[in-house]
Amino acid sequence: MKIYGIEGMSGDQISFELQRGGRFVVFQYAVSAIIVSFRRASNIHFVRAGESTVPKSIGFTVLSLVAGWWGIPWGPIYTIRSVTTNLRGGKDVTQQVVAALNTPALRNAAPAPN
Repeated sequence: MKIYGIEGMSGDQISFELQRGGRFVVFQYAVSAIIVSFRRASNIHFVRAGESTVPKSIGFTVLSLVAGWWGIPWGPIYTIRSVTTNLRGGKDVTQQVVAALNTPALRNAAPAPN
């Protein structure tokens, strides 16, 4: 899964931002087609301390509001859950991302910073 918002940042810069209150989040969206409904998560987004999540989540929220309602019975349920999650700042996945980035296999596979 791709992580948006860390382009050009070193590991030390990311750690510093996390200590200041930065976090990794995913946003949810719902899509329905009459009898079939899906709720999915976006790619991971890095949100710096004090940064608003609204610009990052608005597309997923609008998609849910436009395309999520139409499936019965799960469309409205998934839509409400997705919009609520996004309005609350997304789902925080910081611990999972940090744990994954700290595994030896990923550290050895990661390209060296320029």
